[in-house]
Amino acid sequence: MPSRETVQKFIDVVVSGRHDEAIELFYTEDASMQENLGEPRCGRDGLVARERATMGAFKEIRTTCVAPFFVDGDHVAINWIFEFVEANGKTRSINEVALQEWKGDKVWRERFYYDPAQMK
Repeated sequence: MPSRETVQKFIDVVVSGRHDEAIELFYTEDASMQENLGEPRCGRDGLVARERATMGAFKEIRTTCVAPFFVDGDHVAINWIFEFVEANGKTRSINEVALQEWKGDKVWRERFYYDPAQMK
C-alpha cells in the first residue's frame, strides 16, 4: 500500500516531464497499462520504451495533476491533464483519470479513462 507521500513523489516526477523515469522508478517489473478498453501493455521495460517513443513524438508534453488525488489502500486515482505540443506548435489536450493498483510502493496495474475524441 503506497503512502500519500510516495504517490506525491510519483506525481512530482510525472509533472516535471520525466514520464519515462516515473515508470522506471515507480512501476513493478510486471506492471501493465491499459487505455480505456484496449489491450493491456505488460512489462515495465516495454512500458518505458513506449513512453519514450511517445515523448519523442512531441516537442513538449506538459502535465498537470488536478488535485486532489485519492489513495484507498492499494488503489490510487489521479486526474491528469496532458498537453501535447507538436513541432509546429499545435497543442492538443487530454483530460484523463488513471486508476492504479499498487503493490507496496510500486504501481502494478494502471488503467486510463478518457475520451479519445479529445486528441482530434
